[in-house]
Amino acid sequence: MARVYRHVLPGVREQLQFWRSRAEAMPDPELQRQAIASMTAKQFHCQGGAVYAAVNLSLKHVLIPLIVAFQTISDYLDNLCDRSTSLDPEDFRRLHQSMLDAVDPAAPLHDYYAFRDEKDDGGYLSDLVKTCQASIRLLPSYHLVEDKVRTLVGLYCDLQVYKHIRRDLREEALDAWWQQHRSDYPEIRWNEFAAATGSTLGVFMLFMAAGDPGLQREQAGTIFDAYFPYICGLHILLDYLIDQEEDEQGGDLNFCSYYEDADTTVERIAFIVARARDRAGQLDGSAFHRMIIEGLLALYLSDPKVSEQRQVRRVSRELMKGSPWMRIFFFVNSIWIRKTS
Repeated sequence: MARVYRHVLPGVREQLQFWRSRAEAMPDPELQRQAIASMTAKQFHCQGGAVYAAVNLSLKHVLIPLIVAFQTISDYLDNLCDRSTSLDPEDFRRLHQSMLDAVDPAAPLHDYYAFRDEKDDGGYLSDLVKTCQASIRLLPSYHLVEDKVRTLVGLYCDLQVYKHIRRDLREEALDAWWQQHRSDYPEIRWNEFAAATGSTLGVFMLFMAAGDPGLQREQAGTIFDAYFPYICGLHILLDYLIDQEEDEQGGDLNFCSYYEDADTTVERIAFIVARARDRAGQLDGSAFHRMIIEGLLALYLSDPKVSEQRQVRRVSRELMKGSPWMRIFFFVNSIWIRKTS
């Protein structure tokens, strides 16, 4: 945490200030509004993701700009699709081509706004992509993790397309997508798979691993299997858990709403926590990954939104029962960061 406070959070703040200045200069008012809103409401995504840079401070000048730029693309596009002037899956697919291009250092840029009316962002999205590509070129072992990164980003892009199309089509599309993958993940439900695809943590972990010149290819596979679906699934299920009321009001799809009741929600999330811990124990530096799991629980369950929703408050209390000291520490720390950010 000393590294996070001294090196990571100031670096994130500097990067976000730069991208915010770029967003404020956007010619198109709707694109500008969504870009600024994404950074205002979701800066903690970049702060949390950049924790991975604390493991290798010698590469913080690469990892922090990379993680912030990639997460900023994700948050910006999520806003564009959530509050979209379009319901066109082709539009959503082309917007998210930027994320696939961002993790391919040799990819050419595309016209990411080709299928929507709002187009002039002053080069904002393309420059975010180029920042990612330039940073990735400085990671000595990226070629060993690139296929795993592309798999995770491809799944993320699929999710963003299917969850944002017309409401009467999205569940059918998500189910058809799940049928293609369910045999690989017999322990989880369709909504848990979909949630796992919405996390960027596995990508950030692979970025970090690619900074090690001694990385072996089989290690990339072990990391992938540890993070997906359990650690990634826990991340996004907790995010959806605290957003249930907000999503219901906005008509947005929420994967926690598919659990039958609060008891099932607790049971399934607790199961995923247990599996995530098991998988984390198989990784080098397992204590760090267990810290990530406890940090996720603390970050989301300490969110002010929890106290505003009776059912969520009940689920949170159950999940916090018997918490280890590390989770309690991060719970208090998360409250402190929110107050001082």
